[in-house]
Amino acid sequence: MNHCFARRLTTATLGFTLLLSLVTPGVQADETCMSPYMAKITGQEDYIYVWTLGAEGVGDEQDKLVTVDANPASKRYGQVIHSLSVGGRNEAHHSGLTDDRMFLWAGGLDTSKIFVFDIHSDPARPKLTKTITDFAGASGGVVGPHTHYALPGRMLISGLSNNKDHGGRTGMVEYTNAGDYVATYWMPTDDALGGAVKSGKLADGYGYDVRALPRRNVLVTSSFTGWSNYMMDFGKMFADGEAMKRFGNTMTVWNLHTRKPRKVLDVPGAPLEIRCAWGPRNDWCFTSTALTSKLWLVYADEAGEWQAKAVAPIGGEGEIPLPVDISISADDTRLWVDTFMDGKARLFDISDPHAPKQIYEKVIGKQINMVSQSWDGDRVYFTSSLLARWDKKGDDNEQYLKAFTWDGKKLVPSFEIDFTKEKLGRPHQMRFGARALYGLGPAEQSLASAP
Repeated sequence: MNHCFARRLTTATLGFTLLLSLVTPGVQADETCMSPYMAKITGQEDYIYVWTLGAEGVGDEQDKLVTVDANPASKRYGQVIHSLSVGGRNEAHHSGLTDDRMFLWAGGLDTSKIFVFDIHSDPARPKLTKTITDFAGASGGVVGPHTHYALPGRMLISGLSNNKDHGGRTGMVEYTNAGDYVATYWMPTDDALGGAVKSGKLADGYGYDVRALPRRNVLVTSSFTGWSNYMMDFGKMFADGEAMKRFGNTMTVWNLHTRKPRKVLDVPGAPLEIRCAWGPRNDWCFTSTALTSKLWLVYADEAGEWQAKAVAPIGGEGEIPLPVDISISADDTRLWVDTFMDGKARLFDISDPHAPKQIYEKVIGKQINMVSQSWDGDRVYFTSSLLARWDKKGDDNEQYLKAFTWDGKKLVPSFEIDFTKEKLGRPHQMRFGARALYGLGPAEQSLASAP
């Protein structure tokens, strides 16, 4: 991207952010995992948009965007008020808001379709406005759209796989907010480093999450596994020695403006979600490794060089509870870590990021995956589904959205929705919505808002 053009886009976005803070102070809500190019708005969220996998034999069996009323002042608080099916099962997974917060992009890991929802015209009833069906073709072979990350006027999408061998080799794909393809940035490999330097043994070319630290001109990416693994039955995969070799073991530090890789870091054990610090002097990010159950810190050392190191175990010695999603507090002092196998949410004190300490844990359900917390840290939400073929079987296959209040010492239940009982499917990722962001007053919930 042209640097002058990038600066103009950034200035425009920051101006939009400032405008929002002036005209709607303290009335909206945001999650702590959102892009820094978006407004950091605080207060009570009105809605939770849950990107949900269709499940065979459950309701219409289709992937869908489910809207839940999350405002305690509403008559329908804690209830599903809208559900929009998109047709078929695409392995619905992650979603993300555009920098102007007008649209929600949501991807399917199997079909590589991307669904774009209008959430601003009527935030209680999102509308599907565009479906991108040529992701693999336009990108030159990237499949499995995962993280949808807002940049100024752009959506940056990390892939998980490729359409050549369905392995972990992949890239990031950039689109305009209007849905036009811009460019593909392939993850560095040993034989195609793209100017990057290896800090350790390898550059495996795998991808998963992406996050930015604009003040350091840095993008950070993590790695997972390819289509041939994430579409395989969980038990079968873990019993397959060759399949278990096909997981990522690296993270990459990129030049944010040029999208060029700078350094490949060894982070063994499939590093997943990345959560970067918000503080202006905190030049670090956390991730968790699924297969080795550790918290890793990626940080700039005193010389300004980016390093990675394991800083804390997750679970007891010898345990592999399978860490999945993580969520950092807005003040950079706490980190929630979900572990799929034991259904627990663990809270770590990260006041010293080089020496995290677990201070709390709670069993949320028989399985757990995603966590989202409000900007003020008072409300924490959890969903259950990991992947359609990785979720537990039988009675352990709980599918829920559960809401809690954090009182400073423990999680206190607020509400829960049984997605199987409601015939909705498998709830995965959550995003927040607020009416005041678009100049709308409080919602009058009525039967007209029913799904």
